[in-house]
Amino acid sequence: MRYVNLGCGARYHSEWINIDIAPRGPGVIAHDLSKGIPLDGNSCDMVYHAHVIEHLRREHVPGFIRECARVLKSGGILRIATPDLERIARHYLEFLESAAEGDGEAANKYDWIMLEMYDQTVREKSGGQMQEILARDPMPAESFVYERIGIEGREIVAMMRQNPPSNQRADNGGGASESMKRLFSRLGSPMRTLRNAARRFGSDESLRTATEIGRFRLSGEVHQWMYDRYSLAKLLTEAGLQSPKQRTATTSALAEWARFNLDATADGVPIKPDSIYMEAVKGGRDAIQ
Repeated sequence: MRYVNLGCGARYHSEWINIDIAPRGPGVIAHDLSKGIPLDGNSCDMVYHAHVIEHLRREHVPGFIRECARVLKSGGILRIATPDLERIARHYLEFLESAAEGDGEAANKYDWIMLEMYDQTVREKSGGQMQEILARDPMPAESFVYERIGIEGREIVAMMRQNPPSNQRADNGGGASESMKRLFSRLGSPMRTLRNAARRFGSDESLRTATEIGRFRLSGEVHQWMYDRYSLAKLLTEAGLQSPKQRTATTSALAEWARFNLDATADGVPIKPDSIYMEAVKGGRDAIQ
């Protein structure tokens, strides 16, 4: 069986083919996925990527999914983990109602879920307002925040408390790896357009500010789009894949999935609990069971 983990960051398994633009461990293949997947067509039994597609510009995502389908064998499985917009929206409505009625704890949770929804999309500097919240000790709605950001988020908080935010760059709280900052890097023309537009502001300071913001916005840290069970399934079927089905961190059509500990720890704790997990199949069998 041949399995591949795209944009693997620091979480990978030695039995898999692991690919990342900035390898963070032995055996990880260095490759820019904007140039395609460096594998033959019809050669893989599973393609997996976690918290990758939300960092890609929306117009690039269908092509990326088609490239994943290309390398799958007939009957092979594509598995995707990405932040779950539906759960964020449901939390937002719940906490909005309670916060408006004067519930202070709900107000803190509301503030955090608003950051999940918007800060990761609109921020203009690394870490955004999420970094400011995560750096507080104690943190508002701390148990809820930990519930949302999971194991990797807790590690980020621990590092931030050991090293003040002014001395180090934090992750975005949603688990984006450094590799994502350069993943789809065909952006020379947009940067030139940005510089030309900035000149209209009429000052060197405005030009510097606009260029810095634009460079960051195109770096790969921000969320370019978000997905729910409907839009993710639609994306997969439009790429020619079949039978999209929502999974959990530990369940999969791949019988041995749980032992690889890619979406969950060995004792079954989700690594990124804000995720939606979905699988689809490339032709050759009627449905994933």
